Amino acid sequence: MTAQAAAAQAATGQAAAGELAGRVALVAGATRGAGRAMAVELGRAGALVYVTGRTTRERVSEVGRPTETIEQTAELVTAAGGTGIAVPTDHLEPAQVKALIERVDREQGRLDVLVNSVWGGDRLIEFDTRLWDLDLDNALRMFRLGVDTHVITSHFALPLLIRRPGGLVVEVTDGTAAFNRRYRGSLCFDLTKNAPHRIAFGLAAELAEHGGTAVSLTPGFLRSEEMLDHFGVTEETWREAVAQEPHFAIAESPALIGRAVRALAADPERARWTGQSLSSGRLAKEYGFTDTDGSRPDCFGYFEDVVFGGKQATAADYR
Repeated sequence: MTAQAAAAQAATGQAAAGELAGRVALVAGATRGAGRAMAVELGRAGALVYVTGRTTRERVSEVGRPTETIEQTAELVTAAGGTGIAVPTDHLEPAQVKALIERVDREQGRLDVLVNSVWGGDRLIEFDTRLWDLDLDNALRMFRLGVDTHVITSHFALPLLIRRPGGLVVEVTDGTAAFNRRYRGSLCFDLTKNAPHRIAFGLAAELAEHGGTAVSLTPGFLRSEEMLDHFGVTEETWREAVAQEPHFAIAESPALIGRAVRALAADPERARWTGQSLSSGRLAKEYGFTDTDGSRPDCFGYFEDVVFGGKQATAADYR
């Protein structure tokens, strides 16, 4: 490949053929949105990717979106150039997670990348509601979905990941550690989305002697399937939603965080990031990839400077 071709490839976020060939990844929570995009991008680079979740063609999870299944995600991984394997898993059930990891071990004998992207709690969030007025059952369910699932999954997966030095753990959350110093508008949501930063920080210390890397990673304003539906637009017409929500102008497609994970997994020097809180926008700048439209949105820079800081600028200045 010529230097010019390599530069063009990096700019579009296109994975080098076989970049992750021979690597085995597990994306926990890959039914839709960021999880699906991360699985597909790992596959695009040649990885074998186990994709898990609760919505299958036979069963729909409490999220209630039957048109998005783990089987579809696995097919997209394979179509992109990797190998996708769908394994229905409820990550709140230790026995199911244990069986999942035993299967990965039995079939592959290794695990190189673990992405903890399990969530599904958006419907439970009550913004601008005081703790004493929250629905307690929903609040505690949010903890279970966003924190317990990550701890349970890592508990069973890490013994397989540390067999070889260089393993990568990605804790997916909402908001960088710096951004989340501001209150997120609902106590239980705030706690749930700050926990992955501490999980990654702690795992970085525990994995160090095994040559492993652990980071927390957040997308910006994500144009997930659910968000597009909320605004009544599609990925092709998403800009029409800016009239309803002006800040949606900084939104990014799920592909951006997918490309961020692929870049981390392919970087032989990724250990320099261990323990840190990262964003898709920051890694896009560091590694030189872009979103699907060729832009490089800096969501958190936009919010800090313009929304919170009062700077006279537009979202276009941060793309």
